[in-house]
Amino acid sequence: MCDYSLAYFPNRLAVEGEQLVVHRFPCGTLGLASSRRTLWQRLFPSGVPAVCVPPGARLRIEDIAQPLQRRLGIGEVEEVTFVQQSAEAFTYRDAVRFVSGREILLQRLPCGLKVEVLSLGGSEESGSGNRQTSESGLVDWTADNRGGFVTAAR
Repeated sequence: MCDYSLAYFPNRLAVEGEQLVVHRFPCGTLGLASSRRTLWQRLFPSGVPAVCVPPGARLRIEDIAQPLQRRLGIGEVEEVTFVQQSAEAFTYRDAVRFVSGREILLQRLPCGLKVEVLSLGGSEESGSGNRQTSESGLVDWTADNRGGFVTAAR
């Protein structure tokens, strides 16, 4: 919902239809923040609240840069599902899953990337089992013949 490193910042739950951006917080961690900033937040960036998104939420990412498009095999605009890759403490776990099954940690997305909250509902596939994440933070998901998911790290 919000990575552990954002626990000490003001935060709130996302709202459907809200426009967000990937934002670098004063601790250096990337997270989601509202694209609308008050004058106070512009003058004092440490007052920008983290916007928490529940696993299973549907998002639209816009203006994806060409290098990231090529690396992930995606377009300039993509609908994704917000997921948490792990329940392990003190690790980055917030990620997005593309329709292709590829996942990328929020920490690997560029600052300023536009994100629209389409829906907070939905349920995340559990994925507990043999899911592996490569050093690049990418995971591939494919359906197995039992209706579950298996992964191959890239």
